[in-house]
Amino acid sequence: MQLVPAILQGAGPARRRALAKAITLLESTRADHRAQADALLTTLLPHTGRSLRLGISGVPGVGKSTFIEALGLFLIERGHRVAVLAVDPSSTVSGGSILGDKTRMERLSMDERAYIRPSPSSGTLGGVAEKTREALLVCEAAGYDVVIVETVGVGQSETAVAGMTDMYCLLQLPNAGDDLQAIKKGVMELADLVLINKADIDPAAATRAQAQITSSLRLLGLHHRPDHVAHDPAQWQAQVLPLSALKGEGIERFWAAVSSFKASQEARGRFAEKRRQQSLAWMWERIRADLEHRFQHAPAVQAVLSETTERVLQGQLAPSTAARELLTRFLGDPSHA
Repeated sequence: MQLVPAILQGAGPARRRALAKAITLLESTRADHRAQADALLTTLLPHTGRSLRLGISGVPGVGKSTFIEALGLFLIERGHRVAVLAVDPSSTVSGGSILGDKTRMERLSMDERAYIRPSPSSGTLGGVAEKTREALLVCEAAGYDVVIVETVGVGQSETAVAGMTDMYCLLQLPNAGDDLQAIKKGVMELADLVLINKADIDPAAATRAQAQITSSLRLLGLHHRPDHVAHDPAQWQAQVLPLSALKGEGIERFWAAVSSFKASQEARGRFAEKRRQQSLAWMWERIRADLEHRFQHAPAVQAVLSETTERVLQGQLAPSTAARELLTRFLGDPSHA
């Protein structure tokens, strides 16, 4: 495939163009493009897995893009190459990205050592683009040693981004009721690091938020997750750090915490194991998604889907019964031939 040499050995603009074309190919829904994309991934796979994968999430307005740009500039000054996969909300009209992170990370996007790819969420679970995992692998093959995945906001996207990255970081605001957010176990239990951004605006509020979230983590027992050994002093314990992305304050401390996390996970064998489990989960996720797509577009199902749906809505047919009848048609029961 012509794109492979440019991705693996290309220099400067040529490599970036090849990378952009490859991700566009991955995002295509055409059957012939899907076959080409599969071949591309298979060829590139031996050259992947050498980056640190960071997930960044937080409510809209918390300053995710400002933080990522500050972090990216910090990293490339220290010899790293940084790729940012920013999942934008999709336009309901065109299906394209709305926010456009290249306009929000102008300085970082102009540096040839960085690559920013805004992708529409396209209505996928939690706002994480369906092809983000595949794009991540291509970025790794292209030599980017830090890959950052930025999600749309908070909610189900946390589960999705935590399932494709090595470390999940949650950004919080210092004075916006985040003491309540801190006790939402479903969100906080995913975080390996919690960052109080915009701490320079109200340092006292940032200090309070840091104390409240730290206390909540301890109260909920989130330092000891199911995959951890209780009271093991070597295990990673989620930290809460204040910073100001706009002023670049706290970025070095953040990266030191990331490096410490990576070292602790590798020492316990958790780093590689987590990636293996993520690969299996990704495989089953794609199987489920493909089966659902084939089910919805099967002629035998489409012939009765509207009628069956209406009967369920009118309370004339139990949802479980409807599901079994539709599955029977999909699987080709001879009685429905």
